Amino acid sequence: QVQLAESGGGSVQTGGSLRLSCTVSGITAASQSLMGWFRQAPGKEREGVAGLFPSSHTTYYAASVEGRFTISQDYAKNAWYLQMNSLQPEDSAMYYCASSRYVGGWNVPGTYDYWGQGTQVTVSS
Repeated sequence: QVQLAESGGGSVQTGGSLRLSCTVSGITAASQSLMGWFRQAPGKEREGVAGLFPSSHTTYYAASVEGRFTISQDYAKNAWYLQMNSLQPEDSAMYYCASSRYVGGWNVPGTYDYWGQGTQVTVSS
């Protein structure tokens, strides 16, 4: 059974940092062609935040987080991460990790095969 588990969410003040982790079981991170992070705020659609194509080490970011967020992977720990710096209230959302066996649109939810349950990030002003 494939499971993705996010951790590292919490409450921070504006300008703070958090590091989200996504740990997988039932598959290996190395078997995935695409790893991503999405977020969804109440009343809004799920949006892609960051994507990573491991084979080419190519990363993509939403314009709203470019320069502040960094996606990375650690095959030894069967995990990937989202380092979030200079957090703003508008970053508040439920954050989800996802992975895909195949390449596709990094910010398209339908691309992904597996999803975590989410971890809440709240940024107060």
